[in-house]
Amino acid sequence: QVQLVESGGGVVQAGGSLRLSCTISGRAYSIKTMSWYRQVPGNQREFVAAISRGGITNYTDSVKDRFTISIDLAKITVYLEMNRLKPEDTAVYLCGMSTSDRGVVDYWGQGTQVTVSS
Repeated sequence: QVQLVESGGGVVQAGGSLRLSCTISGRAYSIKTMSWYRQVPGNQREFVAAISRGGITNYTDSVKDRFTISIDLAKITVYLEMNRLKPEDTAVYLCGMSTSDRGVVDYWGQGTQVTVSS
């Protein structure tokens, strides 16, 4: 059974920083790609960033140069360093695990709330 547990969310002023963590348990050997998504109530889940097992990263345009995704395979943890936060970054942030190259997230965490005040 795979479990993803996010942490690190909170309330921060605009311009501030937060680091989110997502720890994976169970079947970590099957990780192909880890992703971060975010969701605002009433909106669709939005892709934020992804990192492959080999370290290749991908970001949505709105967070490029502000957010950094990284993975520590020894700790089986993926991180999202978020800098120069904006009020529009406010959302529930969820991490996802993909076990194939199909571009589908197979497992989701429960999410962590990030609130950026202006």
